Amino acid sequence: MKSTTKSILSKLSIGALCLLVLALMATPASAYTNTATTTMAVSATVQATCTVTAGAMSFGTYNTAVNNSTATITTTCTNTTPYQIGLDKGANGGSVTTRQMKNGAALLNYSLTQDAGHATNWGNTPGTDTPAAVNGNGSGQTVTVYGQIPAGQYVTPGSYSDTITVTVNY
Repeated sequence: MKSTTKSILSKLSIGALCLLVLALMATPASAYTNTATTTMAVSATVQATCTVTAGAMSFGTYNTAVNNSTATITTTCTNTTPYQIGLDKGANGGSVTTRQMKNGAALLNYSLTQDAGHATNWGNTPGTDTPAAVNGNGSGQTVTVYGQIPAGQYVTPGSYSDTITVTVNY
């Protein structure tokens, strides 16, 4: 066979193949005349959950006069989940009514309260000394913690600190 004839046959068979593929692809959807349907159940269970973050409280320099400070706690709970925030006594002993910052062996007393007037202590027992329950709304809800170092403490100079554990009960 001559090369021209082979080339023509080769082109014809590629063309024929392309036409066949196009014909198969062009089969209309209407070729399906019957259908069957069912339903599919979809479900999920949402568990109540909360996350919490707390900002640091810095009293700055204490000079034996009353010293006040604040910090914020942000809680995010699932919508309608009731929760209460508790603050423990801290890492240095004391109690939830008289917390203590520490510098070596020296202690500096302070309090954490629910109000700017420092009248309502903030403890760690839900329903007793924690703020009233709040319902989560799916967004961060921020509350202020009010701190106070009472006047008249003549303690060793230096840097004092404590660590409070914030607990969200839900």
